[in-house]
Amino acid sequence: MNKGIPRSPWRLGAVLALGIAMSIAVWACSTDSPDTSTAPEIQKPSVVQYGFGNPDVARVMRVQDMATPDLMARSSVVGTATGLNAAGELAIKVYTEELIPSGKLPSSIDGIPVEQVVTGKLVAFKGPPPMDGGGSGDDPQAPQTAPIKLGTSGGWRHDLANGYCCGGTLGGLIQNGSGTKYVLSNWHVLYADIVDGGNGRTADPGDPVIQPGLIDVGCNAGGAIDVATLVAGGGSLPGANVDAGIAAVIPGQVDESGEILSIGVPSSSTVAAFVGQAVKKMGRTTGLGRAAVDGLNASVSITYSNECAGGTAFTKTYSGQIVTTNNRCGFLAGGDSGSVMFEDVDNNPRAVGLLYAGSVTCNKFAVAIANPIDEVLDHYGSNFHMVGN
Repeated sequence: MNKGIPRSPWRLGAVLALGIAMSIAVWACSTDSPDTSTAPEIQKPSVVQYGFGNPDVARVMRVQDMATPDLMARSSVVGTATGLNAAGELAIKVYTEELIPSGKLPSSIDGIPVEQVVTGKLVAFKGPPPMDGGGSGDDPQAPQTAPIKLGTSGGWRHDLANGYCCGGTLGGLIQNGSGTKYVLSNWHVLYADIVDGGNGRTADPGDPVIQPGLIDVGCNAGGAIDVATLVAGGGSLPGANVDAGIAAVIPGQVDESGEILSIGVPSSSTVAAFVGQAVKKMGRTTGLGRAAVDGLNASVSITYSNECAGGTAFTKTYSGQIVTTNNRCGFLAGGDSGSVMFEDVDNNPRAVGLLYAGSVTCNKFAVAIANPIDEVLDHYGSNFHMVGN
């Protein structure tokens, strides 16, 4: 989420139109990067479920964990995971910014195949204009009348800095044991402005969260409505292993069923990811999108910024993450951060993860990154659950 492509915020005033055009041009140029990786599109297993309960998967994960410190110390490596290779074998996947020449990575570790996937840098996805040919279904950028449905554009009301504004996705609705409801998104969508910097303020408890986000109302919060408020302890970073942010619902402003645009009312239950699992999400930029889980137990290094634009870049490394396919960033792009990822079923889908980052290089080997949803809920307390049927 450093300056430029990762957050791609909008410039205020007369430069707004130029900023939009340049942002679209940058994204268009990145979509046709050379396909240098040999990694295939993930194939959904027809019989065996490659999840955490599978002993073969567990063995590969153990070897991956042991090998990860050495692999991540190598130039260009941005992540590792357990997944399937081109031959359909369980393998250690190594995600890289650039192609590492043959012989510079091990071909196997303890008898387990190693496969390189050139994903480009992994960045927190927050806020450019929509990509050409975006997602289908309801318009997630349109202003709504309260009570709003989620899977929609939104963000911190004051998310401006150095002449730019930002935003992301208000992904879902969660509830604690006492019945208090919270909008769920990412830390970097709701709480990331942690220095006075370009706007002279930081994101603080009591600040409003709006729908749509500033990037969809010309950087003028007067075109949006307040739907929730930031709370003490609502942001997960920098310490936690999840990029999560919650905001307390303002009564009457959010649909209490937890309904999500183009998806409907989800289940109140969750489900663990497995390799090849079909998933979907509703996000601010690409709309309703579908993908497949490509890797489990991922260790990934994600680039952030400490305010909307012009801030200081920093890197956060996570473990135990979910990786999905993201062909040419059609599943997750800037502004989709905060989307809840669900199993791809028609009725009352169960949440799988919370999306927050992906490849800055939008080739067919691009990936998206999600926190396991149960880790997100547990971060806030054992009595938190999704709102749904």
